[in-house]
Amino acid sequence: MSTLPVPKNIKDLFEDLLGRPVTVGATDPAVTADLNKAVVALYVDNSRKLTAVAGMDLKLASYAGAAIGLIPAGGAEASIEDGELTPMLADNVREVCNIITGMLNQLDLPHLKLYESYMPGETAPADAIARLLALGARLDLVVEIGGYGKGKFWLSLAG
Repeated sequence: MSTLPVPKNIKDLFEDLLGRPVTVGATDPAVTADLNKAVVALYVDNSRKLTAVAGMDLKLASYAGAAIGLIPAGGAEASIEDGELTPMLADNVREVCNIITGMLNQLDLPHLKLYESYMPGETAPADAIARLLALGARLDLVVEIGGYGKGKFWLSLAG
């Protein structure tokens, strides 16, 4: 069984990436309703086997996308109110998903790469959604980005 990152790994990744204070804490596992408006990122090994799936709810995706792009918090809040990411926020979140790969590659997993990221409103593959909903090797966190706000982050490793 592969080892999940600890919450501090997620905190450090977001802090280093965004240059802002970040706090993390435990939250409930994702449910189907959460994933309807979430970013879902698929990570595969060299044989293209799905090995990890990460998810961010619309709030965290908006705040992280805004923070990395130095967009004021109001831009993220407007995106949340609209229920979708702007094209710029979506591009920024794709970059966040890509950078998460570096953290995953420090674990005892095969070498991984970001295969695809699905933005809120796009339909992620059923096996990826099932992985985020399954019990097992998973991490469920609330992530708060200083000056922006908080949202949920989920990470599940293939068993």
